[in-house]
Parts: sequence; structure tokens; C-alpha cells
Amino acid sequence: ARVDVYPHFFTTAGKVTRGPDFQSAYLPKVRKLWTYLPPTYLENEAARFPVIYMHDGANLFDAGTAFGGVEWGVDETLNAGAETAAIREAIVIGIDSTADRIDELTPSTDPGVGAGGKADSYLKMVTLEIKPKFDAELRTIPGPESTGIMGSSLGGLVSVYAGAKYANFFGLVGAMSPSTWWDDTMILGVVAQMTQPRPFKFYVDSGNTGTSNDDVVNTAELAKGLKTVGYVDGTTLKYVVQQGASHSETYWAQRLPAA
Repeated sequence: ARVDVYPHFFTTAGKVTRGPDFQSAYLPKVRKLWTYLPPTYLENEAARFPVIYMHDGANLFDAGTAFGGVEWGVDETLNAGAETAAIREAIVIGIDSTADRIDELTPSTDPGVGAGGKADSYLKMVTLEIKPKFDAELRTIPGPESTGIMGSSLGGLVSVYAGAKYANFFGLVGAMSPSTWWDDTMILGVVAQMTQPRPFKFYVDSGNTGTSNDDVVNTAELAKGLKTVGYVDGTTLKYVVQQGASHSETYWAQRLPAA
């Protein structure tokens, strides 16, 4: 058999850009889209790459736009992984949130919050508008086996929901500190009803401290539910609890490389 290898020789860092305003037909507010192109993409015009779609784009790459001035360091993490081959090189598309973040990233209305329920519109934007746009413009590997979705907090919640309901698009799911509590843990029922096709791999985590346990109990139930429907810890499921970690960008950045 022939194996095609696309190394990079001179380029040691990827490139981050923030695009112009993006207007969706499914959601009213405009937003920016971020793009990270890995080192080999910049150097080798024959190479194609998997894509990770990440929520809360303003928090991913730039401390100047990140919540509290703390960025995830996505580009630094992937650049370092590319140099050591610890992380497969990938394109990252960061989707900025809007003032409607709570509504957009939740699958249902939570009576206690009095908001939510536009996740399907948000995911239609991602799958029917944003993904086709970048599949046409960039050298992507468009299949679900090479397409991930990832976020934290409500972004983690909507990522799990995307894995359960949009598995024909997303084969890799990353949920960091997901808001499993939302609407009386409705996401547990969604996971319990998962059928084929379904994502190939799930990553789920939370922090756990004495004063802010980062929803660790409910998220443990989420991991248990994924095992119940057939995911296997260590192969198709990775579940992590970071002791001493609270619900913040600081700890998501720390857990990102292993995720």
C-alpha cells in the first residue's frame, strides 16, 4: 500500500485570521469567524486537513478579545503539537458568540433561566452555511470522520447535542465543562436516545473544587450515559476530571492539549 506523508520543513507556526461580518439566514445577529491554518497547510499546497469547529471564537486565539483577557491558546497548542507530532494538524474555525449566546447554544428552553432553545438554528448555520463555505474555500477533509465540534460551558452542551443529532456532520466531539445541568439535565435524555450514525469519539471533562465543582456530578452522569449507549472509556470516550479546577478559560486552556 502507498502512504502519503505531508511533512512541513520550514514553517513552525500556523496562521490566525478573523474574517468580516458573517450573516446567517438562520440567526439574526452578525458575527465574526476565525480561521487557524496549521503549519503544513501554509507550506504544502497538496495537503488536506481535518477541521474543528469551535464555539466562543473570541476566547480561542487572542487575549485582547477573550473573556477576562484569558485566551485558550488554540494556535499555540496546535503549533506545538505540530512540531512534536503530538497532535494531528487541523484547521480550526472559531465561531464568535453574540448577545444571544444563551439562546443559540442551548437545545431547549430552561424555565429556571427563561431563555434558550435555538441550538438547532445555530447548528443549521454551522452545518449548512459555515461548513460548506470553508469546505469550498479551504483544503479540508470534509467527512464526519475528520470533522470535530468543540466548546466549553454552553458550548460544551451544544457540542454534545450536535454529536447526538448531527452525527452525519460531526464525528469528533469535545465538551469541556459542559452545562449538563441545563433544563433539568435534558441532554442526558438526548444522549440516551442516540442511534446510528453517531460520532466516532467523545471527549468530556469538568473541573472539581471545594467551592465550585463545575457541574462535576451531572457531567459524570453524562459520561456514564455515553458508556451506556456504547462508548468505551479509553478508546471512543475520554472523560477527565481536573481536581482544583473551576469553570473558567484558565482551566480549559490547561486541558486543551490533552483534549
